[in-house]
Amino acid sequence: MRTDRPVPRTIDEYIGGFPVEVQLLLEKIRQTIRKAAPAAEESISYQIPAFKLNGKPLLYFAAYKKHIGMYPAPRSAEEFKEELAAYEGGKGTVQFPLGAPIPFDLIRRIAKFKAKTLLESAPAKGRKKP
Repeated sequence: MRTDRPVPRTIDEYIGGFPVEVQLLLEKIRQTIRKAAPAAEESISYQIPAFKLNGKPLLYFAAYKKHIGMYPAPRSAEEFKEELAAYEGGKGTVQFPLGAPIPFDLIRRIAKFKAKTLLESAPAKGRKKP
């Protein structure tokens, strides 16, 4: 991530701070997440683009010199283990190298999975705790 620019207040400002070819990838990632989780709200958190669902973090993404990172990555989820193993990253991160095709379908499926997981873990409204 570039450190010679002001802290972005919006995702548009964040994306606008990168070269055009990176801007196009970031915008496509943004739109992919938006389509997969239409109820999610955009924000900037930790100085990077974030999507929140019902006030809880859904996904973050950020551009760096050699990759685009996405957080948190569901590396422990059985349905993603094999695909995510092909990418570098830590326990809850994934790095998509710049210069290689970005797996937008994988990002879409991760966003849907994360949204479903968040919605299922949310307590039902109006229910009293015992």
